[in-house]
Amino acid sequence: MATQKNHHHEHHYKEKDRHLVAVDSIIFGFDKEKLQILLIKRNFEPCLGEWSLMGGFLKKEESLDDAATRVLYRLTGLKNVYLEQLYTYGDLNRDPGARVLSTAYFALIDIEKYQEQLSDRYNAKWWDIEKFPDLIFDHNQMVDRALRRLQRRTRNQPIGFELLPEKFTIPQLQALYEAIHRREMDKRNFRKKILSYDFLDRLEEKDKSNSKKGAFLYKFNEKKYKELVQRGYSFEI
Repeated sequence: MATQKNHHHEHHYKEKDRHLVAVDSIIFGFDKEKLQILLIKRNFEPCLGEWSLMGGFLKKEESLDDAATRVLYRLTGLKNVYLEQLYTYGDLNRDPGARVLSTAYFALIDIEKYQEQLSDRYNAKWWDIEKFPDLIFDHNQMVDRALRRLQRRTRNQPIGFELLPEKFTIPQLQALYEAIHRREMDKRNFRKKILSYDFLDRLEEKDKSNSKKGAFLYKFNEKKYKELVQRGYSFEI
């Protein structure tokens, strides 16, 4: 059977309006204490000198997901990062430069893995999620929506694990959940609840950075976790 090549027949749609398409990435990181967001100080117009999300324009030969992956790689040097499409923003005057539709993505990164690779080219800097500068265009809205999505995600998958080092303590995990949900949680309840799900494996090593006695390190057991998801578990903390 002859395979049909997918030629773009430009002439079919030549009467239609053309628009630019961009992708913007909300990049979350965790430094064992606080949730952070990676922003760039723009060294180009429009809005030169202001803070924004890392973004780029869609190229002819790439999908939206490919563009988001490329933008993330350009800034962080990282591949195989958790990246999720969030929403498409298309208000008429959202970008003073031109009519631009932007599809926002959010990414989750373990800051430790990654500090060295940060590209100096883009004046990028990590900011505490509770106090970052005002952003250009509709980027503040994008960040708000990404945070709400992240909060929802933690209820049906252990999304936070992309933000943690491979070995972590229960207090570090609790600090992450508190940062995402923006509220304090009771230590005993948190420990009991998270261990009851049985998707953490305790290691025979301790992290002694915070106390003499130290806290046991844990690893995430993906196999056990997937079984729970298939049984329709909800991970309310």
